[in-house]
Amino acid sequence: MADGPDAGSPGDPRVYFAAERTLLAWVRTGLALMGFGFVVARFGLFLRELAQVHGQPPEPSGLSVWFGAALAVLGVGVTLAAAVSHARTVRRLEREQPLRFRPVSVAVVLAAALGLFGLALTAYLLFGWAGRP
Repeated sequence: MADGPDAGSPGDPRVYFAAERTLLAWVRTGLALMGFGFVVARFGLFLRELAQVHGQPPEPSGLSVWFGAALAVLGVGVTLAAAVSHARTVRRLEREQPLRFRPVSVAVVLAAALGLFGLALTAYLLFGWAGRP
């Protein structure tokens, strides 16, 4: 193929499409985090309603709201970071510069944040409800 760019070269449209698919995957992840944050925030309301149905006094649900809001903010941050990363990638591709990969990426930060969030949520579920009937 003397007419077109070599496969995998920066001018190859498949490279741009791959960058676009990566951006869309990150946007999907951000939306999922925001949606899950909404569910977690509303879980406290569900527990209050359930307690009232069983004749127990409703307990404050403030912590689930904070966990849910944290997840939603994390989702927004992931989406914004993905947009910035995509813009940098496209700019480098247009300049025909090689792509750089850092040891600490959005994925690594997200995995660490979700791991810490999972630990905090587990502690809340185990120790926050301890001693309740």
